Amino acid sequence: MFVWTVLLIVLMAAIAYWAGRTRAAGLVTAGGPRLHSLPSYHGLFTAAGAMIGGLALAIAGALAFGGQSVATPVAAVVGAGIGAAPLYAKSSLDFRARNNFERIVLVLLICCSGVAILTTIGIVFSVLFETLVFFRSVSPIEFLFGTHWSPTGTPPSFGLIPLLAGTLLITVIAILVAGPLGLLSAIYMAEYASPHLRSVLKPILEILAGIPTVVLGFFAALTVAPLIRGSGEAMGFSVASESALAAGLVMGMMIVPLISSLSDDIINAVPQSLRDGSYAMGATKSETIKKVVLPAALPGIVSAFMLAISRAVGETMIVVMAAGLAANLTANPLAAVTTITVQIATLLVGDQEFDSPKTLSAFALGFVLFFFTLVLNYIALRIVQKYREQYD
Repeated sequence: MFVWTVLLIVLMAAIAYWAGRTRAAGLVTAGGPRLHSLPSYHGLFTAAGAMIGGLALAIAGALAFGGQSVATPVAAVVGAGIGAAPLYAKSSLDFRARNNFERIVLVLLICCSGVAILTTIGIVFSVLFETLVFFRSVSPIEFLFGTHWSPTGTPPSFGLIPLLAGTLLITVIAILVAGPLGLLSAIYMAEYASPHLRSVLKPILEILAGIPTVVLGFFAALTVAPLIRGSGEAMGFSVASESALAAGLVMGMMIVPLISSLSDDIINAVPQSLRDGSYAMGATKSETIKKVVLPAALPGIVSAFMLAISRAVGETMIVVMAAGLAANLTANPLAAVTTITVQIATLLVGDQEFDSPKTLSAFALGFVLFFFTLVLNYIALRIVQKYREQYD
């Protein structure tokens, strides 16, 4: 019934568009006054009324009679007619159909923005409420500053520091790999590569962004981790079978296309007049890139880096398969570590009591992760605002 209801609403909207456009076009006479708005705007205005009326009565019918009732599509057709009729009657030579239709579109855009904002607020408060319940059982000081994480231990311990240290360690390794590779590849494609070569290289590079993270996790576990362990042991180092270095390297490969693609677009957006002015002053191409192009593109590049960092912080599968689940408080990249996202996934898997501290700790971790990414985005926003004022 849902599909039929949608199809009927679309059909009624199409009929309303045709009727409104035809009526408006018929008002024009040879040598007479012209329409204020094009006939197509009269049709769109009428069709918008049909869509709004049809959706409103369809939803009301579904709530009143059930989603599978025949009354729902009937209500949709009736609502479309009721919504289109008064708007169809408004057609006249001086009627501002374009302005009224744009007001409808503006209201629709505001509603869509409101849904996105309310969804975000709902997510935050749902996580916050469960976090407050968790803090009734576990001290916030113990959670935020504890150095031991063992939710299944006897007694259980919920120290955040090992998870935060593992998250930061893997993220730093990933950004050290992806940052130079992504930025330098973007500079090459934007400033040195020919248009034909760029049109080939950029799609090839972006293919990496489409590889599922579980596939990258297999690559990290089966190829990169054994290679690091063998190389480290050959040099006399003690290397765990699952290490932060393996996860960080593969995660860096994953976010290279993100930095490269965004930075490339941002560098290309720098006005050519800035480059020409630099060349006119006698600067070389490399000096122009270092002194003019990169400073002008810095706000966008910083945004690309912050987006990549947020992507790395939220990654789960690569860490599970390459770095393990051990909550070790260490800065050694050759040791096994875990991250906040991995522990959230681990804590919410299987049949568990929802109101137990072990399960509720996942919401506390989620709130910390949300706050962490919020701080990163705020820092990026401040940097963008500072340098945008300087180079605009």
